[in-house]
Amino acid sequence: MKSLARTSGRSPNAPRRRPRPPAGPAAAAMAAMLLIGVPLAAPGNAGAQAFPSKPVRWVVPYAPGGNTDMIARVVGARMSETLGQQVVVENRAGAATLIGSEYVARAAPDGHTMLLATSTTLAINPHLYRKLPYDPVADFAPITLIARVAMVLVTHPSLPAKTAKELVALAKARPGQIANGTQGLGSPSYMASELFKSAAGISLIDVPYKGSGPAVPDLMGGQIAMLFDNTSLNFVRAGRLRAIAHTGEKRLAVAPEVPTMVESGFPGVVFYSWQGVVAPAKTPPDVVARLNAEVVRALKLADVQTKITAEGAEILAVGPREFGDYIRSEIVRFGKVIRDAGVKPE
Repeated sequence: MKSLARTSGRSPNAPRRRPRPPAGPAAAAMAAMLLIGVPLAAPGNAGAQAFPSKPVRWVVPYAPGGNTDMIARVVGARMSETLGQQVVVENRAGAATLIGSEYVARAAPDGHTMLLATSTTLAINPHLYRKLPYDPVADFAPITLIARVAMVLVTHPSLPAKTAKELVALAKARPGQIANGTQGLGSPSYMASELFKSAAGISLIDVPYKGSGPAVPDLMGGQIAMLFDNTSLNFVRAGRLRAIAHTGEKRLAVAPEVPTMVESGFPGVVFYSWQGVVAPAKTPPDVVARLNAEVVRALKLADVQTKITAEGAEILAVGPREFGDYIRSEIVRFGKVIRDAGVKPE
């Protein structure tokens, strides 16, 4: 086998020449940094060293005042304490979360813009719209799943129905006359009410809202008669609303007196909404890891857990890869739920 020296035309016994250092201003600067002991940044750590360099915007695709908005504000405030920059919650509501979600999908992938993504955004909308302004998998970098929560069917106290079966009987006696608040196509309240209407064989007047913030006051004021919601248990305890049933698999620890839909005679009405955090696709992995660590740290704090679980939510902090797997599995699951409910994409 020929040696490299002979192949190159140089005698194997010839002395090796020392390579000349590169000339020019860049080489001189590098040499100076090495002489004074300044470390050179490794490419893989560049994102982490520069992040965060300004406040982090946490976009909530709902109106202020709802459960999703609360989670972002509570967790964001505690993240600000250790992140080194403020986490600023920005509400961009409307179009079943499409407005805020598209905004984040198109934002710079540097970690300074996050989305409080929900089951609506990532798993339900793909089956309700023929054309989305974002791809739920390709356009986002998963950070962590925060929590899941059942939807509670709450009514105005004046409605003469105290159980789900009594409500169904009333709706059949007054077809198309009971006003049901929803939070837009694809929202958890919309999906839960569609499942309930399909299982019960009833028709209601759907009144759309941009979130729980404006819907719950209208329910308490009597402008609507019923609502599937996940922020209203405090008003139930105060006697301003009545809880009929909820869509979870078992009774809630914070409201054990409220039966499940399964117990109430509607076994197909099992539904959870969930919240998680995503960033624009191509956000550096080290930045994603930093954001995951900050969110998970905040979720372990006692005061944060108390506020999030007050309405019966279950905290589910996971890693980015696990959340990505969960999103893909939920897209499949909700596709079946929507097809079985007979909902057609727009």
